[in-house]
Amino acid sequence: MRPAEQSPRPGYTTEFAEEYDRWFGKPRTTGATVTALAALAGDGPVLELGIGTGRIALPLRERGLPVYGVDSSAKMVRQLRAKPLGSEIPVTEGDFADVPVTGRFTLIYLAGGTFGELRDQESQSRCFVRAAGHLETGGVFVLDGHVPEALAAATGPDIVSEGDGHLVLCYRRLDPAVQHYRSHYVIHEDGRTRHLRVDFRYAGCGELDLMAQRAGLRLKERWGDWSGAPFTRDSASHVSVYERP
Repeated sequence: MRPAEQSPRPGYTTEFAEEYDRWFGKPRTTGATVTALAALAGDGPVLELGIGTGRIALPLRERGLPVYGVDSSAKMVRQLRAKPLGSEIPVTEGDFADVPVTGRFTLIYLAGGTFGELRDQESQSRCFVRAAGHLETGGVFVLDGHVPEALAAATGPDIVSEGDGHLVLCYRRLDPAVQHYRSHYVIHEDGRTRHLRVDFRYAGCGELDLMAQRAGLRLKERWGDWSGAPFTRDSASHVSVYERP
C-alpha cells in the first residue's frame, strides 16, 4: 500500500468537492478540452483517470461516447453521481496510477493538470505503462501540464475564480530539487478566509516522452493548449498526445 502522504489528489478532494465546478470549471477551457478529446476518441470507449466531478466526462457522454472513470475520492464521485447522466458512467475507485480497470479504450486521458498529482516518477511511469496496456492499437493517451520553465518564471498569484462574495487565488512555489511544486490556494468567501496547500510533481516534455517510449507509446501530437494552438518556445502549458502503434 502506498504511504498516506503519497496518495493522489490530497486535500482538495474533500475541501473542494462541492465547489470544484464553480471555481475551476471555466466554460471556454472545458469546451475546448471536450472538443479536442471527442475528436481523438473515435467511437470510444473512453477512460478518464481522475474523473472527479465529471466536468469533462459528462459532456463527452452527452456526445454519445461510452465513458468510464477512475478516481480515489468518493466525495468527488458523489458530485458526479448527482448530475444528469452521472449515474450512467461506471467509475472505479482507486489509484489512477494503477489504471485499475478491465478492457481496452480508444482514448485514455487526464485533464486539468491531474497527471501531476502523481507525486513521484515511479507512479507517473507506472501510469504510462498501465494506460498503454489498456489502449486499442492506434488508441491515444492524452495529458496536459505546465511547462516547468514557465512555472519557474511565473510571479505573483493567479486569480482562479472571483464573483460576488468570493475570491480564489493560487500561488505556486517550486522545489526544483525534487521536481515538486506546491499550490497555495487562498479562498475568501462569506467573510471567511481559508488556506489550502496541494502538492504536485512536474515533469518536462522530454521526461514525459521517455516515459511514453518505455511504455511502448510514441508522441503523436503536442499542442500549446486544448484549442490546438501550436506548442512553441513561449508556451506555458502543453497537451501531449501519445499513440499506441
